[in-house]
Amino acid sequence: MAENQAVWGIEIGQAGLKAIRLRYAEAADQVIAVAFDYIPHPKILSQPDAVPDELIGQALDTFLSRNETNGDLIAISVPGQTSLARFIQLPPVQSNRVPEIVKYEAKQQIPFALEDVIWDYQPLGGGIEESGYMLDAEVGIFAMKRDQVLHALQPFLKRKIEVELIQIAPLGLYNTLCYDSLGMRVGQDFEGNPEESAIVVDMGADSTTLMVTNGNKIWIRNVPIGGNHFTRALTKEMKLTFAKAEHLKCNATRSEDPRAVFQALRPVFNEYVSEIQRSIGYFSSVNRDAKISKVYGTGNGFKLAGLQKFLQQNLQYEVERLDDFQGLVGDAVLNEPLFQDNILTFTVPYGIALQALQQTTIRTTLLPPEIATARKIRRKKPWAVVAAAALMIGLCISAVGYSNVANSVSQDRFGAVETKVKNLKQQVGGYDSAYKGEETEYTSLIEQGNKLVWNMDSRADWLEIYKAIDECLPRDVGDEIDNEQIEKRNRIKLPGITVRHEKDLGTWFQGLSPQAKSLLPKIDQDTPPEGEGYVFTLNGVHYHNDESKPTTDVGVLYVHETLLKNLQSWTVKNPGSNPVDVRKMGITHPVILKDNREPFEFYPNGRPRGTRQGGEGRFAGRSGGFGGLGGGGVGLANDEAAFAGGLGGGVGRPRIGNNRPEKEVKPINLQRTQFTLEFIWKPIPVLERQETPPDAPATEGEEATAEAG
Repeated sequence: MAENQAVWGIEIGQAGLKAIRLRYAEAADQVIAVAFDYIPHPKILSQPDAVPDELIGQALDTFLSRNETNGDLIAISVPGQTSLARFIQLPPVQSNRVPEIVKYEAKQQIPFALEDVIWDYQPLGGGIEESGYMLDAEVGIFAMKRDQVLHALQPFLKRKIEVELIQIAPLGLYNTLCYDSLGMRVGQDFEGNPEESAIVVDMGADSTTLMVTNGNKIWIRNVPIGGNHFTRALTKEMKLTFAKAEHLKCNATRSEDPRAVFQALRPVFNEYVSEIQRSIGYFSSVNRDAKISKVYGTGNGFKLAGLQKFLQQNLQYEVERLDDFQGLVGDAVLNEPLFQDNILTFTVPYGIALQALQQTTIRTTLLPPEIATARKIRRKKPWAVVAAAALMIGLCISAVGYSNVANSVSQDRFGAVETKVKNLKQQVGGYDSAYKGEETEYTSLIEQGNKLVWNMDSRADWLEIYKAIDECLPRDVGDEIDNEQIEKRNRIKLPGITVRHEKDLGTWFQGLSPQAKSLLPKIDQDTPPEGEGYVFTLNGVHYHNDESKPTTDVGVLYVHETLLKNLQSWTVKNPGSNPVDVRKMGITHPVILKDNREPFEFYPNGRPRGTRQGGEGRFAGRSGGFGGLGGGGVGLANDEAAFAGGLGGGVGRPRIGNNRPEKEVKPINLQRTQFTLEFIWKPIPVLERQETPPDAPATEGEEATAEAG
């Protein structure tokens, strides 16, 4: 970077374009704010009638018409929710092998092929080097899909603006906090307490970025609540248009009825602070030695009246706004009213501009390598031309000299040497042929090995789906295990489980009857399945018939309240076991297609010879396809009577020949319910699974699942 070269830090958010121009004064060791610009969009980009590409292009055109960028470096940010950040602890490894180990870890942590993403890594503080080995080294891996990076870069390329740095927004927050609030400088040791961590809460239009750091380590989470959620609450509760609700939100204290405004916003306040508390709780559980010292609020959404006080009361931490850049000078910018009104939204542009000025410890960038390489080649072309010209002159002089020598060359003088060269070429050709043969054999062995281990990545998924089905079955716990009444025992048998692969799950959904669709959860009714996946068919039977609860424990209603309800849950947790993912792993649209209830005669000591068992159905005498999955574990039953016998507590002694029983044996009259249940499974990898369901907090889902179990 040329001396005193200025840098533009630009962030294009949902609400507008924010840009700040910085210059580093080496003599004073200060960063100077030279210029800024704030261009709000006519509409928020996430509104239904907004066209983001057009609005972004208009904002960039306005920015270029009002500011000069020739000769300046350009740094831009991309949203944190569209990127991937992973922090890993490396094992003891040689210092020169760190890039190789990090690349291996990136393949494990990034759920896409590395060719489809732009990624970079950053060694974080805490590691030490001893005898050529890195010990306790922590590395941050940051990635984003290539097409998303190119989409963010396209408006700048279209206007022939060369972008020098692309950084994710959370790292821009980290740069600002470390440089401006913690006073960290490049080349100086950080004197802060490593056990004290600070939280930065950046509220945007549609989401909030939560970043926790102690100056060395970083932890990032995106909270799906932003300023627009408060606006939508006003539009719903007070029947306003989006524009009027936005104006009322920004001027709540000056409205005709401030109490009504805050009453409408209170549910969103509670949900917002609950998400932040959940994030802090998870961070504290992972980093037990860390202590939260302060919470910094930034983003224009943080200007919402009462938000700072509400967070401080509920979080029990000091909450401070980042509305004063202590490490920045330049009164012409800092004292400008427009800048002061929107200073909370300049935190990210300030941070990425600091990195472009090389004033931070972060060095990562998501600029595509091919663009950086082409730019480097273009900058070195003049020197390459000069070097090529000098080389050509030298070659011409050398050629003239060798031509004079060549005139004196004779066959007798160089014939033996030429023969040696020819023999050497033949020897090299032989070695080359042998090498290619070994290379072909090596490639063949690699292909054979890949055929043997091709399914190792997905084999655990099938074990997990069958475990989820088993955990969803009802079971007796505690004193209920000793219950002698068969009709009140919590057991369902699955004689058969079949799976079929469907290329279009929508066809399966269209084939359901209107009655079956009406029994689906509302979220499944509103979102029919798409694409390919698996359809599981469960053929089940049970004898549970508690007539004291006719609305829940009789016939197919019992299946609805137990197995079906658990299959609709986000996770299932049975007593004495860990939570098991259900809907979280991709199980959706569970539905009972048909059921049949009929009387069943059960003989505790075996059915006497010559008597006909009542109500024999299509499931009798079947051993089950996969094996009967029973409540509390996997159990194998050879027929219906054996299953019922297990419920009753014993199997009668065998009879020899045609001997009849000495006395009349009376059967126990039961009600047998047979049913067929189907559901869809679209496998979701563990790294892509959401922590909470889209319609309710995770804790509520888990409690409801525990009660159903």
